[in-house]
Amino acid sequence: MSIHAHLSEEAQASLHAQKRNSTISSIVISVLVIVILFLALGIFLLPEIVKPSKDFEARYERPVEKPDDIDKPTVKNPTKQPPAAPRDPMSRVIAVNITSPMAIPVPDAVDVNPSADFGSGEGFGDEWGNGKEPGGGSGFGLIPDDIRKRCTKEDRMARLREMGGLPEAEDVVEKGLEWLKATQNDDGSWTGSNKAAMTGFAVLAYLGRCETPRSEKYGESCLRGIAYLVDLGMKNDGKLSNDTANKHWPYEHAIATYAICEATTFCKNLNIPVPNLSETAQKATEFIIANQHSTSGGWDYGYDVSGGRGGDLSIAAWHVQALKAASHTGLEFKGMAKAKNAALDYLEARQGKSGGFGYTSPPAAGGKYAQLTGAGVLGLQMWGKESSSAVRNGAKYILEGSKFDYNTADSNFYQHYYESQAMMIRGGSEWRKYNDMFKSQLINNQNPDGSWKAPGFTGLGLSDGHYRNCLAILMLEVYYRFLPGTGAK
Repeated sequence: MSIHAHLSEEAQASLHAQKRNSTISSIVISVLVIVILFLALGIFLLPEIVKPSKDFEARYERPVEKPDDIDKPTVKNPTKQPPAAPRDPMSRVIAVNITSPMAIPVPDAVDVNPSADFGSGEGFGDEWGNGKEPGGGSGFGLIPDDIRKRCTKEDRMARLREMGGLPEAEDVVEKGLEWLKATQNDDGSWTGSNKAAMTGFAVLAYLGRCETPRSEKYGESCLRGIAYLVDLGMKNDGKLSNDTANKHWPYEHAIATYAICEATTFCKNLNIPVPNLSETAQKATEFIIANQHSTSGGWDYGYDVSGGRGGDLSIAAWHVQALKAASHTGLEFKGMAKAKNAALDYLEARQGKSGGFGYTSPPAAGGKYAQLTGAGVLGLQMWGKESSSAVRNGAKYILEGSKFDYNTADSNFYQHYYESQAMMIRGGSEWRKYNDMFKSQLINNQNPDGSWKAPGFTGLGLSDGHYRNCLAILMLEVYYRFLPGTGAK
């Protein structure tokens, strides 16, 4: 006998519902698993799926240059990178020039990554007689745009060829700089007297060929010279002379300020920090502005601001150059525009009808050659008057009367320091004629040690070898320090 249990209709319906729900749940779970698998696969495979074809890349993507395809500057000796000078040695270079606790403070590390005589009596004055003009350029000291034109040998040689210079001038300047480096004093200065001016001349000669504190060969010497001037200025509240009791010290201050301001421009644009450099440039320039003669617009011995003499063109010319160099430092100088305008009026008032510029007054017609004409012309050119009638007449006067004969009295380096710059800026046939007169004689009269033999004219302090050598170097650097027709540096 068997016993059979029979479910009720309600139980059977409940059982069917449970089976249906179980089936649906299984399907949903399976779908979710498949979706998750596809997502996981997509993470790994999607980049390959969407990657454009080689043909697409070639047509629409910018090609990447290979290192060999990139233009590289030509380097003469690529095996040795010009050093930025090690930090500790550079600190020592600055430290060696510190002679008082008020001078240059030495940071833990400075990152540079990147015996003369101006004459007696009236100094340059009495012997000048009449003045002469050739000038200096409206873009004087404009370092950022044209610094490259003097900072590589290739560019310098190109400028030499273009402007009619002799190729050997490059080696002559090099020997001259070597002489400077070898004759520097332990404290960073040069010579035994008028040290501020003579150090300023040396620094200008270095910078004239872009030999900055970052230079491989001359960087340490250049920095030591700059540091000496900064130290002097910081001790003397901006006055750049060791003997302010001497009435001739305005020459020293102006020449040293010119050098300090040009150094400031170089170092700022090349990111070379030199402690207190800008401060010294600021104070030295402000002193020049504050001590301009109140009525004449010139500068006088002992910085006499109210005397009847009113100064002279020889002193004024250095101050005009210093102010122009200061204008390119990026520093602000109260009264600069007024001082500049008064100085230009002073220069123009020294020009005579012949075109020559006189020492304290216009030269007389038919008189001696006015040797300061170059100084007058240069000052006007520096401040945007290179196309003025005063400059044109001054240049004509130079071409008609200037002479350069090394072994005679017609070898006044001071006169030709100004004239070489002025005529270079004039350019064209005027420059070619003047250039032919002096270029070979300077090169041919250099001594084997890099100095220059005494010329026939040794007045105005030119008996001093350092002073003479610096002027000769600056004259031969004129080919790449200035651009013809514009005066841009």
